[in-house]
This record gives sequence, structure tokens and C-alpha cells, in this order.
Amino acid sequence: MLPVDIEVPTLTALPAAAAQLGAVIEAANCPVVLLEGEMGAGKTTLIRALCAVLGVRDEVSSPTFSLVNEYRNAQNRPVYHFDFYRIDSVDEALRIGAAEYFDSGYLCLIEWPSRVAPLLPPDRLLVTVEVTGPESRRMLVERVTE
Repeated sequence: MLPVDIEVPTLTALPAAAAQLGAVIEAANCPVVLLEGEMGAGKTTLIRALCAVLGVRDEVSSPTFSLVNEYRNAQNRPVYHFDFYRIDSVDEALRIGAAEYFDSGYLCLIEWPSRVAPLLPPDRLLVTVEVTGPESRRMLVERVTE
């Protein structure tokens, strides 16, 4: 099943791509999902679209300064959204309980995961978002096991 390539030719195709990504995440049964991509690649926009697919009714925004936002999906289960771009250290992530979130079994969507690499579980999904044009993106979804 993995790896999976998901093409997003235009912004209007994002909801369908997010639905495809959601199906891949569900089938993989792996709650920790890392999102890698350059600044401005659309990681937060993708998470917003994915959360819509999952039935999240809350406003989905980047937790750049709070580090983590919690949403509720259609089944009233938590969905955790992390943005570690501005984190100062792995210790700071430990202080907010990142390891406990990652071990919770609930969906954790993590932007800039390399900044907390020592805390990541050995089994996780990696979504690499590549800019291929002004509105187009390519998402490669892979399973990482250590």
C-alpha cells in the first residue's frame, strides 16, 4: 500500500487529495503523521483540509506560537496539530507533554517534526509536501519504522 503519491494539480483539488490522505492514514492505522515541506508548501492548508474530511468543526489554524492545537473529529476524538517551527529545544517539547501526545493513540499531525526527532515514535507516517507549481503540490506518503 505505501508509499503513496497524491497529486494536487490545483487548490480546488485539495479536498479530494485530503480525503485520499485521510483514507491512507486510516488504512495504515498509524496515528503519528509527520508533515515535511519547505516554508509555504501548504502543510497547514493541507491539515485544514484533512481536518475538514475528519469532521473537525473547529477553526483549524497553525499552532506556531502555542505549539499544539487540539480539535475534535466527527467521533469527538482528539486530533492534535503541532507546529514545531519556533520551538527552542526538545526539552521545550517535553515540557508541553509532546511525548505523551504522541503515545496517546490519537491522531497527531506534526509540522516541522525534525525539530523534535528524538521524541518521535519509531512507527510513523511521513507526508512530504513538494511544491510543483503555483497551486500544484505532490504529496508522498511513506511509513517510517525504526
